[in-house]
Amino acid sequence: MLPMRPKVFVSRMIPQSGLKRLQERCEVEVWPDRMPPAPEVLRAKIADCDGIVSLLTDRIDAPLMDAAPRLKVVSNFAVGVNNIDLAAATERGIAIGNTPGVLTDATADIAVTLLLAAARRLGESMIDAREGRWLTWEPTGWLGQDIGGRTLGIVGMGRIGLAMARRMHYGWGMPIVYTSRTPKPEIDAELKARRVELPELLAMSDYVSVHADLNPSTKGLFGADQFRQMKPTAVFINTSRGPLVDQDALVMALREGLIFSAGLDVTDPEPLPPTHPLYAQPNCVIAPHIASATVQTRDEMARICAENLLAGVLGQPLTACANPAVEPKRRR
Repeated sequence: MLPMRPKVFVSRMIPQSGLKRLQERCEVEVWPDRMPPAPEVLRAKIADCDGIVSLLTDRIDAPLMDAAPRLKVVSNFAVGVNNIDLAAATERGIAIGNTPGVLTDATADIAVTLLLAAARRLGESMIDAREGRWLTWEPTGWLGQDIGGRTLGIVGMGRIGLAMARRMHYGWGMPIVYTSRTPKPEIDAELKARRVELPELLAMSDYVSVHADLNPSTKGLFGADQFRQMKPTAVFINTSRGPLVDQDALVMALREGLIFSAGLDVTDPEPLPPTHPLYAQPNCVIAPHIASATVQTRDEMARICAENLLAGVLGQPLTACANPAVEPKRRR
C-alpha cells in the first residue's frame, strides 16, 4: 500500500513555481475564486488537512486551528504574519512559515516609484490630461518637488528601508536620517546616515518613507500630531502596513496642506473602498498593494512557501519559520 500523501489546502491560486512542487508531493486543493474563502469555509476546508498555504487576507486564529486537529504547518504567502495568532500556533505545536528576504528589492522599487510619482504630481497630471484639462504648456502648471539632494527620512531601517535608502542616496544624492530600535553603525558609515528620534526625523525630512513593522507599538504611529511636525513641502510614502497610519489624519494633512503629497501601496482596510476620501485627494497616489508584484518575486515567494509547507508536513525544519519556539513541541 502506498503511503498516504499529506493533505494540503491552498487558499488562493499561487504561481506554478510553488504549486507544482506541492502537487507532486501532496494531495492539494486550491481555492479557485479570486476572493478569499469566508472564515467558515476556510474552517471546513482545513478540518482534515496537514498543512495550509494562507494569505494575509486569511485570519488564522485559535478557533480555526482547533478545528484542524491534524494541522502541522501554516505557510503564509507573505513576509508579515499579522494575520496569524503566533502564540496560539506555538502552543498547539503548529509551525508558521513566511517568505522573508525575497520582497526587499521589489518593495524598495515601489517605494521609489511612489516617491517620484507623488513628488512630481504624476497621478494628478495624468488625470488632468485624460479629462481634458491639459490646455497648453504652462510655466506654473503641475509644479512638483525637487528630489536631488533633499533629505530622506526612513522610518524603520530594516532590509527594505536600507534598500530604499541606498537607491535614493546613491541615485539622487539624498542625505539619510532614520529611526531604528538599535544603532546601525555600518549604515551610518556607508551612507553617512544619522539615527534620530521620530520627531527630529519628521521636522528635517523632505521625504518620509515608512518601512516599520506593524505591532501594538507602531499601530497608528502616524497621526495628526506627526503630520503637523512635517514640512508643508514634505512627501509621505508608506509601503509597510496600512494600520501604521491614521488615514483620517492623513486626509486632513493633504487637504489642509500640512504636507505636499503622499504615495501609498498599503491602506486600512484593503481594498480601500472606492468612496474613501483618500481617493478624492489629488495629491495622493494609491496603488493596490503591488510592492511584491513582479514575476520573479512572486515565483520566489511561491517556491519558499512550498518548501516551508513540505518541511512542515514532513516534520523537518522550515526554510523560514516565524515561530521558532514551536520546535520542541511541533506536531509530527
